[in-house]
Amino acid sequence: MDYGRYYLGVLLQLGVIASFLVGGHWVWFGIATLPAFSLIDSVLPNDFAIRRMGNKALADIPVWLCSILGPVIYLFAALWVARNPGATALDYTGVIMSCAWLSVIPLVPATHELYHQRGKLRRFVGRYAQICYLDATREIAHVVGHHIHVATTLDGDTAPRGTSLYAFTPRAVVISTREAWRSESDNLERTGKHRWGLGHRLWKAILAQVLFQSVVFAIGGPVANFVVLAGMIGARFWVESFNYFQHYGLIRLDGAPIGRRHVWNHFKPLSRVLGFEITNHADHHTNSFAAYHELKPDTQWVPMPSVFVCFFSALMPPLWHHRIVMPALKRWDNEMASPEERVLAREQNRKAGWPDWFDEQATPQSTLAAA
Repeated sequence: MDYGRYYLGVLLQLGVIASFLVGGHWVWFGIATLPAFSLIDSVLPNDFAIRRMGNKALADIPVWLCSILGPVIYLFAALWVARNPGATALDYTGVIMSCAWLSVIPLVPATHELYHQRGKLRRFVGRYAQICYLDATREIAHVVGHHIHVATTLDGDTAPRGTSLYAFTPRAVVISTREAWRSESDNLERTGKHRWGLGHRLWKAILAQVLFQSVVFAIGGPVANFVVLAGMIGARFWVESFNYFQHYGLIRLDGAPIGRRHVWNHFKPLSRVLGFEITNHADHHTNSFAAYHELKPDTQWVPMPSVFVCFFSALMPPLWHHRIVMPALKRWDNEMASPEERVLAREQNRKAGWPDWFDEQATPQSTLAAA
């Protein structure tokens, strides 16, 4: 059962491919799963089970399939364009939105799993499957930036308190892109090469995208390129939005050890399965080489709802702030933050215009919740 549950993402991808082949209003199937998953996940109980998956090769199969099927979905979108020259704008919208959504779930967590592991082939596939959201250099900023600076002021993936999803997302796109390119240039310079020489990963990412778009053009012409690029652009921003829910408002001193308390966890069953445990977050940030099925739920967590529910609530900032994240951060500040973190948290609250909810008599439990 533990091995089988992670094929849900594969089934979702195959369902979207089938919907493009059938055509008509079925092309909306992919994006329709977003509210459906949100509703189902919200009513299911939290899943704190530790996975019993001792065979890494078997555990990796759905990860590989989801990573490979990501670009394949776009090729079938191009085929849909070629086969439906008289399609309505409504159907085009369904194809674009379904492609964008499927580039987020399950593709992002699948590629994330591959590029975090050791092995050249894993990292190659994890890296270039990211063409589906126009960011085949993403893991540079993620691994050498986010994983080092998580929950600090240096982390572009951690939204300061009071920030809306709409303000965070475009800024995060710019910051992650800039960090990746700068880090790659710095690395080339350290090895005695030109900062923007031909070995730069940016040029490889552009080449991969050009080759992929050439295949798309061969299948469906310029209209297919438009549809595919529209889906990819939507996915690029959508991908960054999910960092918003997993790190919002958390505090860590620059250079301080990373503890399990420095991320949010979402333990609803679909959040865990479709995200390849990316929402089972604490262990991943304390041991980024651990495989997804090796991560153990953090039982000292501050409860958070399904990541899908977080997404829909964040579309309405007052709902997100007042009903979900502010109560969670109040508990975090008083029960888990260190005294030094509480000082920074209080200052962020002040700047955000939030209440001063600190219980001066509380004893922070950071030593219990950390490692």
